Amino acid sequence: MPGENLSRDEAHERAALLSVDGYEVVLDLRSAVGDSAEAVRTFRSETTIRFRRTGEGTSTFVDLIAPSVTAVTLNGRSLDPAVVFDGSRIALDGLADENTLVVDAQCAYSRTGEGMHRFVDPEDGEVYLYTQYEPADARRVYADFEQPDLKAPYRFSVTAPEGWTVWSNGVGEQDAEGVWRFAETAPISTYITCVVAGPYHYVTDTYTRTLDDGTELEIPLGAMCRKGLAKHFDADDVFLITKQGFDFFHDNFDYPYPFGKYDQAFVPEYNLGAMENPGMVTFREEYIYRGKVTQAAYERRANVILHEMAHMWFGDLVTMVWWDDLWLKESFADFMGSFSLAEATRFTNSWVTFANNRKAWAYRADQLPSTHPITADIRDLEDAKLNFDGITYAKGASVLKQLVAYAGRDAFLEGARRYFKRHAYGNTRLADLLAILEETSGRDMKSWAKSWLQTSGVNTMTPAVTYDAEGRITELAVLQEGDELRPHRAAVGLYRLSGGELVRYARAEADITGARTVVADLAGEEKPDLVLVNDDDLTYCKVRFDEGSLATLRAHLGDITDPLARALCWSALWNLTRDGLMPARDFVAVVLAFAGRETDIGVLQMVHAWAKSAVTLYAAPEWREEGGRLLAEGALRELRVAEPGSEHQLTWARFLAATASSDADFQLLEGLLDGTAKIDGLDVDQETRWSLLSPLAVHGRADETRIGEELARDDTATGKRHQVRCLASRPSAAVKAQAWAQVVESDTLSNALVEATIAGFVQPSQRELIAPYAEKYFAVIERLWAERSIQIGMDIVRGLFPGLQDDASTLAATDAWLSAHKSAAPALRRLVLESRDDLARALRAQDCDRLAA
Repeated sequence: MPGENLSRDEAHERAALLSVDGYEVVLDLRSAVGDSAEAVRTFRSETTIRFRRTGEGTSTFVDLIAPSVTAVTLNGRSLDPAVVFDGSRIALDGLADENTLVVDAQCAYSRTGEGMHRFVDPEDGEVYLYTQYEPADARRVYADFEQPDLKAPYRFSVTAPEGWTVWSNGVGEQDAEGVWRFAETAPISTYITCVVAGPYHYVTDTYTRTLDDGTELEIPLGAMCRKGLAKHFDADDVFLITKQGFDFFHDNFDYPYPFGKYDQAFVPEYNLGAMENPGMVTFREEYIYRGKVTQAAYERRANVILHEMAHMWFGDLVTMVWWDDLWLKESFADFMGSFSLAEATRFTNSWVTFANNRKAWAYRADQLPSTHPITADIRDLEDAKLNFDGITYAKGASVLKQLVAYAGRDAFLEGARRYFKRHAYGNTRLADLLAILEETSGRDMKSWAKSWLQTSGVNTMTPAVTYDAEGRITELAVLQEGDELRPHRAAVGLYRLSGGELVRYARAEADITGARTVVADLAGEEKPDLVLVNDDDLTYCKVRFDEGSLATLRAHLGDITDPLARALCWSALWNLTRDGLMPARDFVAVVLAFAGRETDIGVLQMVHAWAKSAVTLYAAPEWREEGGRLLAEGALRELRVAEPGSEHQLTWARFLAATASSDADFQLLEGLLDGTAKIDGLDVDQETRWSLLSPLAVHGRADETRIGEELARDDTATGKRHQVRCLASRPSAAVKAQAWAQVVESDTLSNALVEATIAGFVQPSQRELIAPYAEKYFAVIERLWAERSIQIGMDIVRGLFPGLQDDASTLAATDAWLSAHKSAAPALRRLVLESRDDLARALRAQDCDRLAA
């Protein structure tokens, strides 16, 4: 039998053969605590599945990844595990019309964030468990039919160590025997079932609402984290956003929340941002802030809370048939996160963040050789895992924003309402949604979908303007480029300088079609200083400028008063830099001139990240040192003039730490750490201390002892991750050899510590030190891909690619590996191809920057 990588064809065949009536899952998690003599610590999992044969055939298989299976019984008939279990599947034959399968297995606790993850808190020794399954890791915890279209109700029963609390999707209580028993769920897919167990700190609240029919809806709310984080946990704000979200979605969806309670768990060593398990949402605990952070951090958390809540309808209530239509849940949740954030919470500028941050992710992904249509061709589970990307999320959300402009907000929301009611607890494909949107909008959605959902790539739009003798516009046309010229509903804004400000004085919306579209409504307007195509960010495209507009931005970007327009211009300049059309040093010059005037803190943080990348990746190597020095000087200058105690001051302090390169820079960082230096208003809390210590470790000014002293101040799980990263970042050949061995030659590190070690290993200032590992990388990645879980494999293949060895020889070595490994796993080849593309892009941008010298 094939292994773990379930194919789409196998899933379709199985769905045609059977339907599932229900699961009963019994877990014994008492083995999570105490010493263990097992080489792999395991727990008992007993699963009863009731299913019916609905198609032709008498054999199938059930999924299970486990160290051992004790017993398998099908319709009272005992099957020999040694014969029917191959490590990932249990073969079943002799199926009846109605079947009962019982599987008793020993399943493994995870250290990779996949399946039943077990975490030991170094601060107090407490053990915490949680599950994470998407796309297909429920089979690591119980036997199942691991595909989204075989929905069923679930009953979980869990025996846990004394003193623990256990949560699952349904409401639970502990019986007289100490077993936690949970109410049966509605029909849901395997990947969104969930168990959380341990001595978590737990806070409760309630959401209430009077529905249109006069009935009262009451949703019990819960929020939890490790005990060690309880003092930092601002549960009140989590509940505030949660209630605002429920108000928004009930106002707009006309379908009451269908899953009873609503718990939100912030858990350690989490691979994702969050997961939409109905009634039991899980988040990475980094969303609990241990020190001062900016409003952008709170906005990110609020966005994630609302994104996951939107999934209760888009994804949980109505689910895609197969991972081809992953966008049916992720694109909608990403769009709804920003939509609800802007309209229901204090974060009213969320569309600015979307334009500046989320779309940058989409633009990058859509220009990789692995780009794909939003509705993708997902052949198997490895394909599915890699498609949780910037296209499925951010491009899909951008296209939905364009759909709202194209079809109208009312038609879009009415389509959502009909979609939920028509397909509740079912599974859908693209055609199901399009049919409903055609009903509500009266538009030809099939043609729209063909252009936007079933093709790949990003369009570029450039204004072409002519003027008469008096300086008025005679014609303004929008030139569209790209492999697929799509229909866009877009706005064009005209801006001029007035009183030291760059303000919009005219705007027109138009349907942009084909290679050239004239925007007739702007004819006769006075000559602008700036023409901004895609003003208000209605569509998904890269924006270019005419020469006059580009000159205006170089001199006056900071004078743009509208925050969204300013964010769009920053993004457009960054795309020019990435595309090798603007020298990196020119982008840095714009940052140095205007970043200090940026009022939106999220945009400022993004601009800082871009500026650092411009110097690290896209600047000519001979200018890197100068570019880094200029950024550090600019950071120090802005830090000293920032308002004391402000979030801008904190942001510039952390940017200074990220760019520090001179002895004076390092002396200031050391002084801030030991208290001999002080900047009025700057609170050097523990998280800021690690930010200041990190560059000192990278540049050899903080040794193992000094890093250990900082860990002693912060002997927590978070502190341990910081320590591991700092240790691996030291400029020593022996240190790099040890870090490489810990990640590549051993699999004892948890997922979080693998990530921290890789982050420390790869340092732009240590290119020569890590150069010998380029050849080693290509020698080991195929073996690692076969041996490690897909999550750890992805982290290693992406994280250790020798992209900092940015010359033609590394490009040639990458091409040689691809040529010699044409039969390697497609997902592995995709990761290498993407990294190769990033490297080739960097070399082109460096050539552009070199010419500017």
